[in-house]
Amino acid sequence: MVAAIAVADESGAAGLTMKAVAARLGPYSPMALYRYVHSKEGLVDLMLDAAAAEVPVPTEPGSDWRVDLRTLAVDTRGMIKRHGWYPVLIHTRPPAGPHLMRRTEFMLSVLVDRGLTVPDAMTYAALVDRHILGSGLQEAQEARTLRSQGLESPEAFLAAIATVHDLAAARGDLPHLTGWLARPSGPTVDEQFDLGLDMLLDGIAARLP
Repeated sequence: MVAAIAVADESGAAGLTMKAVAARLGPYSPMALYRYVHSKEGLVDLMLDAAAAEVPVPTEPGSDWRVDLRTLAVDTRGMIKRHGWYPVLIHTRPPAGPHLMRRTEFMLSVLVDRGLTVPDAMTYAALVDRHILGSGLQEAQEARTLRSQGLESPEAFLAAIATVHDLAAARGDLPHLTGWLARPSGPTVDEQFDLGLDMLLDGIAARLP
């Protein structure tokens, strides 16, 4: 499993094959791996739960539900930054690993303790997770696109922005977009994540009994 995580960390979800994992382990054939896991899906199950185990989950909710959910969200985001394959693969398998289920139970406990029904708590927990996983997916894809297009350096990225600016300006009917492209600014991706998370938590707070 450690070898599989290393392969996925380096090559992404698309590069996770039994052949690649076997090569990582040494002179083994892919078929030899099936003595330890029944299928690639079983290997992915183990990987997902091992990654989830990196996220600290308290044994019980604390006194501030927002702090509980925010801390869990930020820690999960940190794990996803280390394992970019996680948000790609998490929805390909049922979340049946012990650490995954413990994490979900904690989120439900935090919200039920605030007076929500279990169905409502599940809905709100899912919304928070969608923000975490969706942000992770988008950032991972953006990073792949920047690499594939040779836009990793700030200079190359700004040159690409300038090209888009010229296209927008030539239309003449996109004043706000053209203005922003002329002087691109705004929060970092981490700050955007925090802003979105705060908006979600504010929305949940407004719906608490």
